[in-house]
Amino acid sequence: MLKPRHACVLLCLAATLALAQSITIRDLTQFINSAVQLKQNDAEVAKTLHRMKLTERLDDRTLEDLQHLGAGPKTMAALREMADAAAKLAAPAPAPKASPAAPPAPPPDTVQQGKIIEAARQNALNYSKQLPNYLCLEVVRRAYDWNTNHPEGSEQWSGGDTVAMRLSYFEQKEDYKVMLVNNRAVENKSIDQLGGVVSQGEFGTMLRDIFTPESEARFEWDHWATLRGRKMYAFSWDIDQPHSLFSIVWEKTDKIVPATRGLVYIDADTNMVMRIVQKPYDIPETFPVRASNEVLDYDFQKIGDSEFLVPLKVVMLSRTIKYLSKNEIEFRLYQKFGADTVIKFDETPPPLSDDKLKEKK
Repeated sequence: MLKPRHACVLLCLAATLALAQSITIRDLTQFINSAVQLKQNDAEVAKTLHRMKLTERLDDRTLEDLQHLGAGPKTMAALREMADAAAKLAAPAPAPKASPAAPPAPPPDTVQQGKIIEAARQNALNYSKQLPNYLCLEVVRRAYDWNTNHPEGSEQWSGGDTVAMRLSYFEQKEDYKVMLVNNRAVENKSIDQLGGVVSQGEFGTMLRDIFTPESEARFEWDHWATLRGRKMYAFSWDIDQPHSLFSIVWEKTDKIVPATRGLVYIDADTNMVMRIVQKPYDIPETFPVRASNEVLDYDFQKIGDSEFLVPLKVVMLSRTIKYLSKNEIEFRLYQKFGADTVIKFDETPPPLSDDKLKEKK
């Protein structure tokens, strides 16, 4: 269905250019690029070009660029004819220069930074207490790369599964029930029984472990940021191994508590943490998990008659001696807990848009 629609768009563009007869170099380049991307017939593109007339000189450099875009031989022959006919015309006007970027805003002074961290600490330590009792849908998408020799950033994900769970949060305790695996209903099966990498602690544990005084986390200013349209303070943090509360468990038997570091993004209006980036380091060489990286995003959701800050998505990457794994966990359909509260599990919803997760500096 996509190809006819795209072809229609291209034909409409060609028709518009043909009717207009005269076109600029910029419009010509756009037309050729669209024709190549949509694999338009070379002869048809050349035929359309014969009905066009340039308003600017077409130089050799631009001809080479159009050929590198993928213009066919008949299209290039038509373009050279157009270039010869327009040889005495003026060159295209240079593209306007972009305005120089505004200098970055200075960071808050050290006194203000301390106040920001302390306010975020109080919000983090009291986070679970302010949450209502609720239900939500948790969707876990898991993928693997069985070639552990791939360099970081070049993973080739495949396989895995999609698990939909009903998550109930009652009196500050979480309860998970697996409902669907790859859109098939299951009964009496826990997430642990499915195997693979599991992440927990999104509902306050990670926040508390970073900001509790016992962790003695060291915070330093990193940069300004924007998440979901909100201005953020971004601070780096580091917790050494003796004070770390983060653990990694391998196959229910091997466990370590490594040092951790990362970033926290703090809302400039509310001083509430909206994103946590966490990376354990100095992992013992004998431990099966070689590396891990976790990003947890929070967002405001309406539950009942009020809005609350709740987990939005977690992305967890792990490198083990056996495989690489990627877990993408989304939290959807938040509803206030009640005797008649129902969440339908007919089909797993599509992934969240990347626009809700991109950072803008």
